[in-house]
Amino acid sequence: MIPVEVVGVRIEMPSNQPIVLLKEISGSRYLPIWVGTAEATAIAFSQQGMVPQRPLTHDLLVNILENQKIKLRSVHLTELRDGVFYSDLILVNESGGEEKISSRPSDALALAVRVDAPILARTELFDEAGISIPEQGEDEIEKFKEFLDEISPEDFA
Repeated sequence: MIPVEVVGVRIEMPSNQPIVLLKEISGSRYLPIWVGTAEATAIAFSQQGMVPQRPLTHDLLVNILENQKIKLRSVHLTELRDGVFYSDLILVNESGGEEKISSRPSDALALAVRVDAPILARTELFDEAGISIPEQGEDEIEKFKEFLDEISPEDFA
């Protein structure tokens, strides 16, 4: 498994579909994951440190887990099947028992950024859908942003 970080949320044009962009922590490959608007908003809010007056769905789930003394140990991005990403939440209870729960990656990422849980992706995901961009400065970043504006979910099917 490869440790990754959430770089941010972007909007893919012209479809206006949100993308969460993940990056290898010790590498130069990126992994774009298309998500729903609500999940993209939840991830972006958390990254920006915005706390709503009332808990959003992902905040509520974090509150429930904390109340039940359950910790999100990590998020595992496990598979890409027919253009759809799959993930698991790795939960640990107060006695140390571990449980794996299937989750949409968008929800898993929204939870992980809230509790600062590690996000790990299978190597095969980067082999199938990863995009390699050498760290070469602003020009390369702009080219990558242009690339993101031109791709669609069908390109990864």
